[in-house]
Amino acid sequence: MIRKIIKIDEEKCNGCGICAEACHEGAIGLVGGKARLLREDYCDGLGDCLPACPTGAIRFEEREAPAYDEAAVRAAKQTKGAEKLPCGCPGTASKEIHREETQAKNMPVHSRLSQWPVQIKLAPVNAPYFNGADLLIAADCTAYAYGNFHNDFIRGRVTLIGCPKLDMADYAGKLTQILALNDVKSVTVARMEVPCCGGLENAVKRAVRASGREIPTRVVTIATDGRIVE
Repeated sequence: MIRKIIKIDEEKCNGCGICAEACHEGAIGLVGGKARLLREDYCDGLGDCLPACPTGAIRFEEREAPAYDEAAVRAAKQTKGAEKLPCGCPGTASKEIHREETQAKNMPVHSRLSQWPVQIKLAPVNAPYFNGADLLIAADCTAYAYGNFHNDFIRGRVTLIGCPKLDMADYAGKLTQILALNDVKSVTVARMEVPCCGGLENAVKRAVRASGREIPTRVVTIATDGRIVE
């Protein structure tokens, strides 16, 4: 059938992922760092994604396409919701953690984590602890390689962790929302020296640009033997 459906210009797309978040039907996803229309039958042709795109990469066109399958979209939403609901997985429930400082000597090292969850993919974009926060975005391996990671990096910061290689994800869209919706004061990126960590650094830098805010950003690179090399 001939109907109105979105078209994404990959040349204009910056891979921020905001359109994917705005698409309530789940028709859009990121493939190779670019937004793609993954399911034509999931696109309802209403265009919630159009105003969300910061680069104007999305427009309507009329062409041959499968009919919008509302039943399939509804079933997909139910499956996705079951995976994400806090009641189904306690690990996704957001909370702040308050700790008392201790001056005692010869005590075990205390955790400096101030919030939960810490995984980028699980963190809610509008959690209250993001406002006024110094944000740490760290590669998973950094806390294992650098011995004093809690005191030197996590302490005094809101922490998010991820691994773009293992998650096979582009975090830029999620991070853009966090930075755009909250008054984040600064961003520190802790990454490993291995090349795959460049995906995390790149996603953060793109998110800062796409947020439209001037946020001081620092990148710290940690060697596999635990040394800070940058």
